Amino acid sequence: MKTGLLSALAIALAFGAATAQEHGAETPYAGYETRAIKSLSDADIAELRRGGGWGLALPAELNGKPGPAHLLELRDDLGLSAAQIAKVTEIYEAMREDAILAGERLIAAEAALSAAFEGPGLTAPELSALVGQAETARADLRVVHLSRHLETSALLTEDQIGAYQILRGYAQDPCDSVPDGHDAELWKRHNGCG
Repeated sequence: MKTGLLSALAIALAFGAATAQEHGAETPYAGYETRAIKSLSDADIAELRRGGGWGLALPAELNGKPGPAHLLELRDDLGLSAAQIAKVTEIYEAMREDAILAGERLIAAEAALSAAFEGPGLTAPELSALVGQAETARADLRVVHLSRHLETSALLTEDQIGAYQILRGYAQDPCDSVPDGHDAELWKRHNGCG
């Protein structure tokens, strides 16, 4: 009887493990359980610690408000003046410093939230406080990035913003796409194409 029971148990365990492994491929969070901070990957943490944007400024970026990092990358293509470069550099350095500090606060808040779930006894009020701290840290970090997009946009001409949109792939170059029904030469002259 014991042998039969042990055999049945072994088969059940093997079937369960195979089923879990099979379904694990469909689970988008498989492997996340090994993270030190469950809600942040190593790449997320590295991006936050270097003061990177982490996608937090997309509302500005995709609505014609360039950020300092990409402006500095494209400074030659955009024809930024020496004064613009100096001011954008100043904004970038202040943003990066503030973003690193805010990023560390977010990492610490997410670590505390993750750690709170490791043991028993987490209460609803404690959970609410931890989530509030994490979301405040995320909001503070987002403001750091978005506010710098406002600052840099004010330094640019409309033509520079338009060129930025084209260079970043958010808009088409009017010189490359003459609409049907338009005289190509007139269109290009009207749009300042060389």
